[in-house]
Amino acid sequence: MTWLSIIVAGILTYFTRMTMIALVNRKMLGERIKAVLEYVPSAVFPAIIFPAIFINDYGAFIEMNDPKIFGAIVAIIVGYLSKNIIATIISGLISYWFLIFVIFN
Repeated sequence: MTWLSIIVAGILTYFTRMTMIALVNRKMLGERIKAVLEYVPSAVFPAIIFPAIFINDYGAFIEMNDPKIFGAIVAIIVGYLSKNIIATIISGLISYWFLIFVIFN
């Protein structure tokens, strides 16, 4: 019964979101709406990433000397200078891995 509930919830969620994407004609949207929607990825990405950086597995804030914070700082600087999301992600991951495996090991 649990799996059936999960599958039905997934299908309903998929179709409710897909209908909005499939049925809305891009020509119907005004230029102002299109301009506002361009900021959605930039707003959603930090909302997903920041809790993973600043909160540990137990729901408490992490210490300030955690390597995740230093990796995030590097990623923020690279993202600000390059304006490239792929470069931001890669630089943050590489600096985080460097700190974990080389410095703090």
